[in-house]
Amino acid sequence: MSGDVLGAPRPHALLRLEIALPFLLVALIWGSTWLVIKDQLLAAPPSWSVTYRFAIAAAGMFALASIGGRGFRMTLQGHVIAFAVGFAQFFMNFNFVYRAEIHLTSGIVAVLFALLVLPNAVFGLIFLGNRITRRFLIGTAIALGGIALLLVHEAREAPPTGLVGLGIVYTLLGILSASTANVLQATETARKRPMLVLLAWAMLWGALADAAFAWSFAGPPVFPTSPRYWAGVAYLGIVGSVVTFPLYFGLIRDLGPGRAAYNGVLVPVVAMLLSTIFEGYRWSWLAAAGGAVAMIGLIVALRSRHAPYPRASAIKPMR
Repeated sequence: MSGDVLGAPRPHALLRLEIALPFLLVALIWGSTWLVIKDQLLAAPPSWSVTYRFAIAAAGMFALASIGGRGFRMTLQGHVIAFAVGFAQFFMNFNFVYRAEIHLTSGIVAVLFALLVLPNAVFGLIFLGNRITRRFLIGTAIALGGIALLLVHEAREAPPTGLVGLGIVYTLLGILSASTANVLQATETARKRPMLVLLAWAMLWGALADAAFAWSFAGPPVFPTSPRYWAGVAYLGIVGSVVTFPLYFGLIRDLGPGRAAYNGVLVPVVAMLLSTIFEGYRWSWLAAAGGAVAMIGLIVALRSRHAPYPRASAIKPMR
């Protein structure tokens, strides 16, 4: 009997409490942040809003990292990987995302971001040696069909002057930037560093890049007087960044970048429900069918019981 127990397959990763709880928490929080981002866009230039968010997030992450008492020093190699993660995730990704929401509803941007599983898996295959399963390919193909229906609906509902195409381009560039950061975080070089310290420096480097870009292209800092704006910045910086990114990057280290990105199955559901309540998002049969098909496709990809990723010790560093 003991042999049967020892030989029994482990439960699906998302049925294990230490994986399921951060997975669900990240999805629920990030599902709400899309709407808060939308609320920021009229009060200040997008680049300054991103800068304020990650200035607060960097301070919060350094405070969180200080609890361990290990200090904040890193080698030059550590700073290189922190800068690379910060530039891709906290500069490029979020500047693209904030601009995408000027042209698209927050729910649609969230749905598109569910496709992060695709570049994460492809980049993981190329740079980390992760396998891509047949079930993943089938599920992704189904999800792409659902996304296409949602985009047709968005194009029909957008006003004549709406730049839907530009919003989609910004979103896709944001996805590629986020995927680059996700795979960088999964490399052996990054895994050797304490996660909180690495994230603190990455957010600081990202915030500095955000500030330089904002000052160059949007002019001097703009400080809105609205308490609601700063409450939103604080929520995005602390809850939407300091709380979530350690959890999400922990999932990347445990599951690999492709499977960790499956929390995108739940994020659009939360985001589109909130978009319906607060933005007046109008559901049609086309939007409902697209959302359902996209979720079915992602769930099909998620159903693989055997992790298609190598053990942590087998992951090779990027050259």
